[in-house]
Amino acid sequence: MPFDRRVKIAPSILSADFADFGREIQAIEAQGADWVHVDVMDGHFVPNLTFGPPAVKAFRRHVKTVMDVHLMIAPVDPFIEAYADAGADILTAHLEAGPHSHRTLQAIRGAGMKAGIALNPGTPAQAVEPLLDLTDLICVMTVNPGFGGQKFLDMTAKIRALRSLIGDRPIHIEIDGGVDPTTAPLVVAAGADVLVAGSAVFRGGSVDDPAPYGQNIRAIRDAANAAT
Repeated sequence: MPFDRRVKIAPSILSADFADFGREIQAIEAQGADWVHVDVMDGHFVPNLTFGPPAVKAFRRHVKTVMDVHLMIAPVDPFIEAYADAGADILTAHLEAGPHSHRTLQAIRGAGMKAGIALNPGTPAQAVEPLLDLTDLICVMTVNPGFGGQKFLDMTAKIRALRSLIGDRPIHIEIDGGVDPTTAPLVVAAGADVLVAGSAVFRGGSVDDPAPYGQNIRAIRDAANAAT
């Protein structure tokens, strides 16, 4: 997984047809998705329940790009090996999910995955500074985690602060929540390079009519690239 700062679109399959995940993944990749984003929720850390390791392992068979797994769970450490075995390329844990983030990031890397750290809207950029040398990706939540389709919260000041803290380290800044062609240029101009989008990608299409997925991905990418 070579590092580069070109804008990447990572559709969240939380907005896909739950009855047809395999074909949905194939469709978004065929229509131009760079990564596939998988939101794991436990009904404890966040007020929703989604996928466990067996489901993620089933998704892996269909993912040809990068499987980006976002753990909205607590605790994290007991499940790291399970998500490595499921085939995650990137595993992201929340800073707020436990007191030992250094240990968590070390364990993720030790299991052979890229290590991400996610920040809730109320957590400042500076909180991640001690972790930067163990981190491959910082996920900035622009909604409160737990559900898709929420209104975008402006975190551009936090993104700019993170870009400054990162310096020349090979760390992605990912944005998760409310990304669409209107908000994408705002976050990219501030320093983000990975855009998670759910409803904004899947709106208007289906596995039998996937062309709207491609139109939506291109609209987000074009708007984001115009800001670079």
